[in-house]
Amino acid sequence: MMSGVVWHWWLGFFLAIGGVIGVLALLAGYLMRVQNPKYPKRP
Repeated sequence: MMSGVVWHWWLGFFLAIGGVIGVLALLAGYLMRVQNPKYPKRP
C-alpha cells in the first residue's frame, strides 16, 4: 500500500510544478502583450 502514497506524492509534486510554471508563463505573456505597448523602448 505504500506505493500508492509515493505515487500520489510524485503526481502532486509534478502537477504543482506545472501549475507554477503555467502561472509564470501567463504572467510573462500578459506583461509582453499588454504592458510592452504602453511603454515603448526609446531609441
